[in-house]
Amino acid sequence: MLHYFKFKNFFSIAEETEVSFRVGPKTPKTDLICSAAEGARLSKLMAIIGANGSGKTNVLKPLAFLRWFICDSFSSKKPDDNIPVEPHFFLDENNSEFKMVFEIEGQLYRYNLIVNRRKVVHEALFLKTSKFFSYLFRRDWDETKDKYLIRQQKFGFAVKEAEKVRPNASLISTAAQYNVSCALSLVKFFSRFHSNVDYGGRDHFEVEDLLKATEFFHEWPDIKQRMANIMCHLDLGLSDVAIEKHEITDKTGDTRELPIPYGIHRKADKEVRLPLWQESNGTQRAYVLLLKMLPALADGGVVIIDEMEADMHPEMLTTLLEMFMDPDINPHNAQIIFTCHVHEVLNILDKTQILLVEKDKDGMSDVWRLDEIQGVRRDDNLYAKYRAGAYGAVPNF
Repeated sequence: MLHYFKFKNFFSIAEETEVSFRVGPKTPKTDLICSAAEGARLSKLMAIIGANGSGKTNVLKPLAFLRWFICDSFSSKKPDDNIPVEPHFFLDENNSEFKMVFEIEGQLYRYNLIVNRRKVVHEALFLKTSKFFSYLFRRDWDETKDKYLIRQQKFGFAVKEAEKVRPNASLISTAAQYNVSCALSLVKFFSRFHSNVDYGGRDHFEVEDLLKATEFFHEWPDIKQRMANIMCHLDLGLSDVAIEKHEITDKTGDTRELPIPYGIHRKADKEVRLPLWQESNGTQRAYVLLLKMLPALADGGVVIIDEMEADMHPEMLTTLLEMFMDPDINPHNAQIIFTCHVHEVLNILDKTQILLVEKDKDGMSDVWRLDEIQGVRRDDNLYAKYRAGAYGAVPNF
C-alpha cells in the first residue's frame, strides 16, 4: 500500500510537494479508509482537482516514472540513453528528487531517488525495523572518484555486480535481473501500479487498447466475468460482453487467432452482437479502464488514472469509484489516485481525499490537500464551496 510520496523539480512542480494517503485519527471510519502497518490509516481514493493546464497530470507522473524506473529501467534503456525526467524549465537546478513510503506485507519501506537526465545522483532503500528506518542500500555518485559509492545492509546484491549498475538504471531494477529476493519483491509491488499515464503524459485511447484489454480478459476468465457484470451494470445498453477467437489476416498475409470483444444487446428473443469498436466511446473507455482497475482490485495494487471521466457520464464515474469502497470487491485495499473535471465527485469524498492544484504566472504548480485549509468542515458542501471559489484551484475565465 502507498502511504505517501514526495517530489521536487519535476515538470511544473518546482518546490517539494507531498501527496499523502495518510489520514488522522479524527477522520471518521468509513469504507474510504483502511488500516495499515503500525496503526496508520490510509485513504483508498485520492481525487486531483484543478483547472486545465494547472499541473494535475504532473502530480501523477512521479508514480508512473518511479514504476518504470524500478521495474523497467534496466531492460528498456541503452547505456547512453537519457533518463526521462524533466526539471522545471525556470529552475537552474537539473536534479529531480523523489521520495516514497510504501508498505509490502506489513513492512514499511522508504525509497529515495535524486536523478537527472544523465545519471542517478542518489538512490537509497530503507526498511523500518524499529522506531527508525535502516538502510538496505545506498548508492551515491562521487564526482571526485567518478564512480558510485555503494553500501549495502542485508540487501543481498553481489558487490561486484552492484558496482556495474548503469548510471541510467535503478539498482533495484538491475538486482532483480540477478534474482535478488528483495529486489524481486519490490518489482512485484511496483508492477501492480496500473496507469494510463507514463512519464510523458496520458496515453491516448486507440483501438489497440481494446485488443490489449481483450487479451487480458480472455486469459483471466474470473476477471472477465466481473468486467462483463460491471459493464452491464453501467447502463450502457449491454446485456453481456463476449470474447470470441477469430482468425485474422494481417497486411503481410500472415493469419493468426485473436480474441475479439463483442457487446451483446438483447430484446425479447432477439440478440445483436456488435464488435466493441462499434460501441460508443464511453463504452470503449469503460472497458479499457476496467483493465487498469480490476487487476488492482484483485491483488491490492495502485490505480493511477488521468482524466477519469473522459467520455463517460458522471454517474459511471461514481459507480467505478464505489468499487474501491466495497470490501467484497476490494478485499486487499487497492488504492486509486486520479485527476478529474467532474466536480460532483467532491460529494462522495472526504476532505482528506481531495488534492487541489493551481499554477501561478511563473508556470509553477502548487498542490495542497483540502484538509490543509483551515476551517474546512466535514459537513460542508465541498462541491458548492469549491465551485464558489472558497478553496481556490478554480478556472479563471
